[in-house]
Amino acid sequence: MTKTVFHPAASRGHANHGWLDTYHTFSFAGYNDSSRVHFGVLRVINDDTVAGGYGFGKHPHDNMEIITIVLDGALEHKDSMGHTEAIHKNEVQVMSAGTGIFHSEYNHNKSEEVKLFQIWIFPDKENVTPRYDQRVFAPEDRINKLQALVSPIDNNDEGLKIHQDAWIYRTALGKGNTVKHTLHSDKHGVYILMAEGSATVNSQKLNRRDGLGISQTSEIEILADTDSDIIILEVPMELE
Repeated sequence: MTKTVFHPAASRGHANHGWLDTYHTFSFAGYNDSSRVHFGVLRVINDDTVAGGYGFGKHPHDNMEIITIVLDGALEHKDSMGHTEAIHKNEVQVMSAGTGIFHSEYNHNKSEEVKLFQIWIFPDKENVTPRYDQRVFAPEDRINKLQALVSPIDNNDEGLKIHQDAWIYRTALGKGNTVKHTLHSDKHGVYILMAEGSATVNSQKLNRRDGLGISQTSEIEILADTDSDIIILEVPMELE
């Protein structure tokens, strides 16, 4: 029987540090909710707005797949692998922390905010060699269809690669249009994040920044009630 978990936008953890206005779908930093620690191997969805000229100083990560989707503005990234990059709107960055990396993230602009989703997924292999990639994803390629942003490293599907049997898609779905997604495995679930707009999934109405997790299903259908920007994450439900 299909299982669902609904996370209204207003139920997320929230902290405003002045330079950082952040919302947490799952427990993170000062937000702790034992019922909202992860959805399968999906550990973190943070919705961050960073003021001009500010950011996160150098800090460590290990054994985590970290995906950053920039919604507006530009994020400057520096890491211990030698990368210094700016990630702009319509770009996605993936970083396999593996055996361990240090990195910093700052707003690339002094006078404009940068808005982004940062997503953490548990890897299926520990202590891999750290790796980094980023790519521009053309917005016209997701109009009323699924655009693959991320896919497994050993899979030929489109998207940046991570060490997990997981996919991330994005769609710009016009009002009245639908998209369907068939899951790759009966051991997977899917998490729908409404970046903008409103839509109906399995009779559940979703508005801006709402989230819906669905498991024990083989297919989902999303109907856009308004013009919408939607992130779809398919992930294994078992933590190995």
